[in-house]
Amino acid sequence: MDREEGHTFETGAAQPAGPANDERTNERDFVNALARGLEVIRAFSRHKPRMTLTEVAAATGMTRATARRLLLTLEREGYAQSDGKHFSLRPKVLELGLSALSSMDFWEIAQPIMNDLSERISESVFAAVLEEDEVVYVARAHAASRRISIGIHIGSRAPAHCVSTGRVLLAAQPDEALDRYLDNATLEAVTPYTETSPVRLRERIEDARRQGWSLVDQELEVGLRSLSVPIRNRFGDTVAALNVCCPTPRWTLDDMRSKLLVDLLDASNRITVGLQR
Repeated sequence: MDREEGHTFETGAAQPAGPANDERTNERDFVNALARGLEVIRAFSRHKPRMTLTEVAAATGMTRATARRLLLTLEREGYAQSDGKHFSLRPKVLELGLSALSSMDFWEIAQPIMNDLSERISESVFAAVLEEDEVVYVARAHAASRRISIGIHIGSRAPAHCVSTGRVLLAAQPDEALDRYLDNATLEAVTPYTETSPVRLRERIEDARRQGWSLVDQELEVGLRSLSVPIRNRFGDTVAALNVCCPTPRWTLDDMRSKLLVDLLDASNRITVGLQR
């Protein structure tokens, strides 16, 4: 999973000088097979969860023989599976991201604050990161008072264009990266309310950039509203989005703006302060 998704939260830090840095960039220390194996894993996506050997080879630019060896290795280690024609990833691949997440101080700071927020507002709270044209949910908190929770789990993905987390994270991107996204993204209509116009989507993203939050109404799922704010590190860089999802019968848009937004911003600020200690 930001981190997806090997994500680095402490961006902006100077790279260490000297032998250690040189050692990392030494070509003799580069393991080509590992790099290619990771490339094969990244070739699978929400739009292409199952692929033939030929399709994997084409997506990675590898020969069929090389792609086959890597796929069979992933299959033997439990990270991929095959029905004889198509290959797909197995849930075990999520362990790679979960292992990285569990070792990060960020989550030790964020999780209890998310838990507290979830209990206070009696709704599910999530944290998400951006991976290309999707968001990946990397942390969640569920209020004990709710018997039925929102069906989003750690590792779940959603198209960035139709969720508030995506708009907050896209708003934090440099203009050049945002331009590339809008030029290349497939803005699929997930519900009748999904924004599919690149021009209007840019306006929504610019709104999120200007005001520091995003509110999306039923664009991913009918009956579900979503409010998100950025989580920033000590350098002021947005490293994730903090999100609350609300069923429409329980929350109006005005109530989310006037009541939930204050609590969400407070939780985000507490996480940022914790990262500075």
